[in-house]
Amino acid sequence: MTSLRKLPARAALAAFCTLAGAGMVYGHGDVAPQPMNTDALPDVGEEWLTENPYRDQGDEVWTTAIEIGASGYNQNCARCHGLEVISGGLAPDLRYLEAEEYGDEWYAERFRVGYTQNGTTKMPAFEEVLGQKAGWAIRTYIETRPDQDMLDEYADELQALRDSLADGSADVAAVKPRLEEIAGKIETLSGAPVADSIAFRAAKQLDGSEGAMKQAAETLTIGLSVAH
Repeated sequence: MTSLRKLPARAALAAFCTLAGAGMVYGHGDVAPQPMNTDALPDVGEEWLTENPYRDQGDEVWTTAIEIGASGYNQNCARCHGLEVISGGLAPDLRYLEAEEYGDEWYAERFRVGYTQNGTTKMPAFEEVLGQKAGWAIRTYIETRPDQDMLDEYADELQALRDSLADGSADVAAVKPRLEEIAGKIETLSGAPVADSIAFRAAKQLDGSEGAMKQAAETLTIGLSVAH
C-alpha cells in the first residue's frame, strides 16, 4: 500500500480515495451492519450534515462520541480496517482521512451508500441501519486515532507506568501529569487536534476514584498489546 504518511494532506486524501477502489475489494462483503445505541448523543436532525457535528461540541459530547464510535467501529469496521483503525493493508487506512469538511464529505458518502464493484458489494451501506448519529460517532473515533509511530516512542515508559499502576506502587500525583504530558505530544494522522491515545485515556481515568489505578493499568495494557 502506498505510504500516505509521506504525502501532503490533500495529496494523501487523493491517494486514499484511489486506494479505496482497490482496497475495498477485500471489504465487508455481505456482513450485515450491527445497530448502535446512540441515545447519549445530541440529535443532529434528519438531513445529513457535511461536517462532523461532534468535533466541536465540548469535551463531554466529544468523549461520548468516541466511546460510542469505538463500539460501533469494532462491531462494523474493524474486521476490514483493523483494530484501532490500523489497517493491515488490504483496506484503506482511515486514520489519514482529513478531519475537516473535505474528508467528512467523502466519509459521509461512503458510509451512507457503501461501495460496489462490478455488481458486488464490497462495503455495505450503513445509513439506514445505523443512522447519522452513529455515522458521526464512528467518524469521531476514527479521526482521533493516534499516530502509532509517535506512541511507540513512549512504549517502554508507558509499560513501566502501567506496571507501577498495576502493582499499586505508582505515585499518582506524578504519574497522571506525566501521562498528560505524553498525551500532549501524540498527534493524530487526520489533523484532529487531540489524539485519543492510551496515555490520554489513562490520565483521565486517574481521577482519584476507587479502582482508578487498576482501570488505567488495564487501559495501558490493552493499548500496548494492540499496538504490538
